[in-house]
Amino acid sequence: MTDPILSIRNLTVDLPRGADRPHAVEALTLQVQPREIVCIVGESGSGKSITAFTTMGLLPKALTPSSGEVLFEGRDLLTLPAAEHAKLRGRRMAMIFQEPMSALNPCYTVGDQIEEMFEQHTTLSKAERRARTLHLLDEVQLPDPPRIYESYPHQLSGGQRQRIVIAMALALDPALLIADEPTTALDLSTQAQILHLLKDLREKHSAGILFVTHDFDVVAEIADRVVVMKQGRIVEQGPAEEVLTRPRHPYTRLLIDAVPRRSRAVGQDLSRSPEILRVAGLDKTYHIRGTMFRPARTVHACRDIEFGVRRGETLGIVGESGSGKSTLVKCLIRLEDPDNGAVWVEGTNIAGYSRRALHPYRKDIQIVFQDPYGSLNPRRTIGDQLAEGPTNFGEPRAKVMARARELMRIVRLEPEALNRYPNQFSGGQRQRICIARALMVEPKVLIADEAVSALDVSVQKEVLKLLNEIRDRMGLTVLFITHDLRVAAQVCDRLIVMQKGEIVERGTVDEVFGTPKHAYTQKLLAAQPGQAWEVPDIASLPPARLDAMGGLI
Repeated sequence: MTDPILSIRNLTVDLPRGADRPHAVEALTLQVQPREIVCIVGESGSGKSITAFTTMGLLPKALTPSSGEVLFEGRDLLTLPAAEHAKLRGRRMAMIFQEPMSALNPCYTVGDQIEEMFEQHTTLSKAERRARTLHLLDEVQLPDPPRIYESYPHQLSGGQRQRIVIAMALALDPALLIADEPTTALDLSTQAQILHLLKDLREKHSAGILFVTHDFDVVAEIADRVVVMKQGRIVEQGPAEEVLTRPRHPYTRLLIDAVPRRSRAVGQDLSRSPEILRVAGLDKTYHIRGTMFRPARTVHACRDIEFGVRRGETLGIVGESGSGKSTLVKCLIRLEDPDNGAVWVEGTNIAGYSRRALHPYRKDIQIVFQDPYGSLNPRRTIGDQLAEGPTNFGEPRAKVMARARELMRIVRLEPEALNRYPNQFSGGQRQRICIARALMVEPKVLIADEAVSALDVSVQKEVLKLLNEIRDRMGLTVLFITHDLRVAAQVCDRLIVMQKGEIVERGTVDEVFGTPKHAYTQKLLAAQPGQAWEVPDIASLPPARLDAMGGLI
């Protein structure tokens, strides 16, 4: 058996005094072999990312490794001088971060940022650096490498930016690649391409990969071994097939039970419910100016979009990045003005209203964004942020705060939390706060734009259940934007599928998933990771099977 590339032995990382537990990571032991993909799974706060950052030498100053070893190619990284550790980063070990837009410098071209790796660690000439960079862009399957080389990050899609981050990580052929949630925000087909790319690169470069994720479908698709973490400790590890299909620890079983299932949907009979939202003939076109590196072009982001949604109904909108989902949402809430078409909200067409005329109607459509961290102002209390919307519409502060306390209870948070700041909450709690804020103005339509894609599976399950309960309790109409088909099956009554700005298929969840008619819908379903993995329905297992697994919590 070959020596492991990475061997972590009894690692403990201390948290600052006053934290809810003494250690971020405690007595952790794991190994990564050459050409092996080891997936670390667990909820937020389980210590997954801390393990990765410790290995890379990127821990915040407040966190301190107090014991153990992190052996990389036989050297203990915890005892290396900072300068020696820095020499290894990029050259022998590299990291792919979750959010590529934050990982890339917006002021420099893609080519400059990749070439910096060669400039820092090699003696290659400028011409050689450019040639190697173009080869890397081609290796990670980016179209038109010379154009990408001259582009800035904001000019590229999320999937293209993630490939660029992967290219930077692979620039110097590292022996260890650490991927921290690299596919979380990507649509299904882009996610499938990235996973396929990582598996190919593992073989070509003989690298070991430590893959941090909360998506069990991704684990089933890519992992050789799985490590399950809870509150800083490993509770289970083993071959991927064994952990996924025969989990031993109650926590592992709880996580797997929280994975959304594409079970047969139970649709509501809403035929007699009034139509709240009607979109007819909506068009939006962008005219992009040319530069010396790229010609001018026209993008038809939305073409002749038409659909209706009834009170109490959840309509899912699915499609890849660039399909027009986000542009459609911006037109509905009038962050963008549509070129043509109508947006009727309870009989009022708001599509052509001026900004002043639109003001009284803005509260009718509210949105919950994907990122619960970026959606809240870190310098204002939760109470002030919830109260801002209604007070802008002239409601008295006392009445607004009473509603805020009631909504905090509805989203299962204590009313006393109104006096706290966003950094005092977890990601799932922040998303609940964002839902409460959207409901403060009593909207007729609630838009959830990838509202659960950044959450781990157990928190995701809670938020989806909460959205369903709030919809039924308040009679809301919900537009649910997602790239996760299993999530769509959990919450949606009907679906529309968008491609290149057009609706290519629509129907009930069972119709779209069970008998997809359009080739694009079939492609999306085929791109769902973990197709060969049947999620165990733990709650339905017979008592004898549960006893064999150690019981169900």
